[in-house]
Amino acid sequence: MHLTGPTIMRLSSLLALLRPALPLILGLSLGCSLSLLRVSWTQGEGEDPCVEAVGEPGGPQNPDSRTRLDQSDEDFKPRIVPYYRDPNKPYKKVLRTRYIQTELGSRERLLVAVLTSRATLSTLAVAVNRTVAHHFPRLLYFTGQRGARTPAGMQVISHGDERPAWLMSETLRHLHTHFGADYDWFFIMQDDTYVQAPRLAALAGHLSINQDLYLGRTEEFIGAGEQARYCHGGFGYLLSRSLLLRLRPHLDGCRGDILSARPDEWLGRCLIDSLGIGCVSQHQGQQYRSFELAKNRDPEKEGSSAFLNAFAVHPVSEGTLMYRLHKRFSALELERAYSEIEQLQAQIRNLTALTPEGEAGLSWPIGLPAPFTAHSRFEVLGWDYFTEQHTFSCADGAPKCPLQGASRADVGDAVETALEQLNRRYQPRLRFQKQRLLNGYRRFDPARGMEYTLDLLLEAVTQRGHRRALARRVSLLRPLSRVEILPMPYVTEATRVQLVLPLLVAEAAAAPAFLEAFAASVLEPREHALLTLLLVYGPREGGRGAPDPFLGVKAAAAELERRYPGTRLAWLAVRAEAPSQVRLMDVVSKKHPVDTLFFLTTVWTRPGPEVLNRCRMNAISGWQAFFPVHFQEFNPALAPQRSPPGPPGAGPDPPSPPGGDPSRAAPVGGRFDRQASAEGCFYNADYLAARARLAGELAGQEEEEALEGLEVMDVFLRFSGLHLFRAVEPGLVQKFSLRDCSPRLSEELYHRCRLSNLEGLGGRAQLAMALFEQEQANST
Repeated sequence: MHLTGPTIMRLSSLLALLRPALPLILGLSLGCSLSLLRVSWTQGEGEDPCVEAVGEPGGPQNPDSRTRLDQSDEDFKPRIVPYYRDPNKPYKKVLRTRYIQTELGSRERLLVAVLTSRATLSTLAVAVNRTVAHHFPRLLYFTGQRGARTPAGMQVISHGDERPAWLMSETLRHLHTHFGADYDWFFIMQDDTYVQAPRLAALAGHLSINQDLYLGRTEEFIGAGEQARYCHGGFGYLLSRSLLLRLRPHLDGCRGDILSARPDEWLGRCLIDSLGIGCVSQHQGQQYRSFELAKNRDPEKEGSSAFLNAFAVHPVSEGTLMYRLHKRFSALELERAYSEIEQLQAQIRNLTALTPEGEAGLSWPIGLPAPFTAHSRFEVLGWDYFTEQHTFSCADGAPKCPLQGASRADVGDAVETALEQLNRRYQPRLRFQKQRLLNGYRRFDPARGMEYTLDLLLEAVTQRGHRRALARRVSLLRPLSRVEILPMPYVTEATRVQLVLPLLVAEAAAAPAFLEAFAASVLEPREHALLTLLLVYGPREGGRGAPDPFLGVKAAAAELERRYPGTRLAWLAVRAEAPSQVRLMDVVSKKHPVDTLFFLTTVWTRPGPEVLNRCRMNAISGWQAFFPVHFQEFNPALAPQRSPPGPPGAGPDPPSPPGGDPSRAAPVGGRFDRQASAEGCFYNADYLAARARLAGELAGQEEEEALEGLEVMDVFLRFSGLHLFRAVEPGLVQKFSLRDCSPRLSEELYHRCRLSNLEGLGGRAQLAMALFEQEQANST
């Protein structure tokens, strides 16, 4: 076939156009060819081999099995199985564990057991407790016989026998019985041993928990082979939980068969004879390092590597030596921490130069977060101004108050630190002495800590003795340290709350509304709460022939008892000329057990289930009393109700129809009333203890005068060692009402009462508008 020149040109141009699509065409052709080959192979084999798995092995093949399998896959739908409980079987309530840690089966890392004696319990054991107790989750002290008085803050277990083998056996038995399921490692030591607690905790964190381990300072048995070793008790030793569980069945046999005057040697022989496990000083690359302290050796002069890297030091002959060792090792750890901080800061400084921001993006101090950046004027962190004697940011709103207590100590520490840092930087050329603090500013940055800016008047002294006064401004930062969880007593939401409502004659008209709200929020959902009405009569009210001012209240209470069978609304009648909150609480306190949880309320308060639960959780017997801050609505005459905005282009909102539901009314502005303290949650035992202390410190006429000018919160604040928790409570919303400020109150309480009434009238905008309208009306 002869191709002409133009034909060849056309073919070349066509190939040039198709050349980019050639890989795609070849791939499609190859894929279609392989698919056709696979179809022919499948038809030649006959049955699908996957069908073999559906039928029973060895049995006849069901031809419809493949069809049923495909249908089951296509028709599968989830089915909800409803819960059904047999009414004939008794109902069992599901009990949840107190802590989620128990339910998950997780355990604490390390428990420390200290073997002590009656003679050294109040000396060496106390020194051990003061130096290492705050580093471990639990620290127990085991002794044969203890004295009449147990040192405070120490958990001491007495076995009743001083024999060494008996003491060790009973200690291991106690650890297995009470803590075998809660801890991974058990460290046993003597009270004449100093332990470097952070290093020991780090060692336990690096070891695997699923091995039988007996780790400590190895010692050879007398007359035994080289493999038979025990851990010296003077330097302490670690036992794994798995080893303790295996050892428990052999304790009784070892106590009868092994005779030894040393408890550590007895334990080592028991482990070798029963389990074939000896002491080791190294495991998984971790070395147990110890140091034997020579007699009359000064810890401050000891600088060997064995001492500096030791986990335990033994023997410690007296408590003062224990404290000196603790001081020495604490200083070493502090120097090591400062050295690591300097190295990290140097690395951050070097790496910052490689970032897009360069050194401009380096925050001060290096390694700490940058200062908080406010995105609006409402987020600006204000500075508090202070001098050496006064602060100008007071809790009670006063413009100036004395600088005292913890605040004074904080300012003094900041000034001393600034002077120390200046001398460290400029010595020996200059030495600074403080003349006085000119100005001081501080603020708390939640991202960094407490920031200080100090204007100091200093006297600079040169090496030749020349003196000159200088004024310098310095900036300091007290950074936030590691966040720790404070141990708090366990509380539960199942505690019954006893509400106490004092009612004056002037408040009787508002009591039915309170009872209806109490029925809707407490009685209807069957909350675990009771109510006691304290009816306060005047000296001439409710007498013979006079009408009972609380007749409507009693009728409303009886109606609730009829509507809710089983409900009991108790009421107490009290006659007082000048009733005080403390005197009324004395009457109620005598009528209830000491473990009663009181919720002192007012007729304007509407406590609901959430408020009651927060009362249960925040009031802790023997630890804390809770006084919530309620939300007080403004005077509706000055602060009109705010209606929600309508759609765009809509006209003004129509007025609400008369007789409408007041609960659906638009909200009224208000504020949290910090001046009021009429509501409170506390236990009766705590109140009685504070009341007894008040009676002991104030006697006779002085006590009578104090009771008229005190509220219950003041009694807890001044005469109780409990924590006083004060926090806003959004669930307590009170309608506007003017409090009756009795002239019999103390000057402070009367001032707080008057301030509460004035601040509750309205916001600044509403008050300004009211004054403007009044001036406009007067001018016309």
